[in-house]
Amino acid sequence: MWTTFAFISIIDMKLSVKEKLGYSLGDTASHFVWDLVGFWLLIFYTDIYGLSPALAGVIMFVGSIWDAVMDPIVGIISDRTNTRWGKFRPYLLFGSVPYAILAVLAFTTPEFGLNGKFAYALITCLLLRTAYAFVNLPYSSLSAVMTDDSNERAGLNTYRFIAAYIGQFIVTGAALYLVKWLGMIGNEGVVNQAQGYQYTVGLFGVLSIAFFLIAFATTKERVPQPEKQDNNVLKDFKYLFMNKAWIVLTCVGIVSFIMFAMQNAAIAYYFKYYIHDAENVQLFNVLGTIALIVALPASKPLAKRFGNKAVYIMSSVVSGIFFALIFVAGDNLPLVYTFNILAKMAYAPAVPLLWTMLADVADYGEWKFNRRTTGLCFSASVLAQKLGWAIGAAAAGWLLSVTHFVANADMQSDTAMMGIRLLVSVIPGVLYASCAIVMAFYSLDKTTMAVMKHELEERRKQ
Repeated sequence: MWTTFAFISIIDMKLSVKEKLGYSLGDTASHFVWDLVGFWLLIFYTDIYGLSPALAGVIMFVGSIWDAVMDPIVGIISDRTNTRWGKFRPYLLFGSVPYAILAVLAFTTPEFGLNGKFAYALITCLLLRTAYAFVNLPYSSLSAVMTDDSNERAGLNTYRFIAAYIGQFIVTGAALYLVKWLGMIGNEGVVNQAQGYQYTVGLFGVLSIAFFLIAFATTKERVPQPEKQDNNVLKDFKYLFMNKAWIVLTCVGIVSFIMFAMQNAAIAYYFKYYIHDAENVQLFNVLGTIALIVALPASKPLAKRFGNKAVYIMSSVVSGIFFALIFVAGDNLPLVYTFNILAKMAYAPAVPLLWTMLADVADYGEWKFNRRTTGLCFSASVLAQKLGWAIGAAAAGWLLSVTHFVANADMQSDTAMMGIRLLVSVIPGVLYASCAIVMAFYSLDKTTMAVMKHELEERRKQ
């Protein structure tokens, strides 16, 4: 009987293509709205709504602090959610509509005075960030309870990030054209940018709702919570910080996101002031995104052959080398594009594996401490990644400052030019390669994962 149960359990943990595709649409939905916020909310505040850069900066800073408060709270709440739909799926069902509505409100321009505009923008920004946390963090955590098979999780997250980058590609490529086109509706050919932004966000919001509902309808939670686990929040945090594998992944997340933020912040300066062709940055970004999408499917077979840890280490080292070689390429654009493409292709397999390993870390907490905190594991790591992003963006600005960069100057000093070049090549290359050193301390290799999976299955049978 137990043998039959184990066989059924193993079969049930396998994910169909339909379920992987359905789940992946949730990240497309997230990118449809959140990329609009990430790329255009700041300039919307200053150029469309009429806030000063200082006030807009305050809103974005307060929003980051708000995330630091909300993300762990959402993780704790979702871990304690118990419904007939599961722990995490209900947030896709009930959170998608508020998320889309608040996105539209954040890109709406009511006619208030300056103080009223600031208050409106701040409140809608914080509410949107809250809604995003309540739908995206449970969505990310869902991958850990759909299956307990690490290889299946790698495949699932590969689908997820292909869909995510396609969503990003659509938004970054089409949003401004949609703003212009939708801004002319009812305005006799004159573009009303405020209307254009509002309608564009509304369009992507409707698509996000549809995709989140598909993700809800096509997925299933299979990994149960330990039956005797209590709701003590302090214990959750205690065992989380005793989970060494989680600490390693959190450190890797911080370092890698510092790298992403620094390079993303500096690449426009690189093309404007060093290459002297500002528009070429779009081709650089497009080719990099295509390289990521093309190489992502290699993640699962590589992980199955060599293990998550080994693939992540190799990916970090190789992509770090190619990023650094952009410095050697100088102003040779074909070489710059080539090294960027190779770096992104080498980096691509690590993208889904980081999230796969976060799910494995939740299993490790259950195996080691008999306590499962899936939502908290994911939300705390996401918070750490946001911290890394904030540090990286700030560090890029500081380095430009200390190298005496002068905005819009026809000629930059040699030190400023060197700083810009290092920010897009050697510094991110070294940072990402250093993730391999941190990952060396990650304890969940193929052997440990096999033992852990077997013992957890035995516990659940009993």
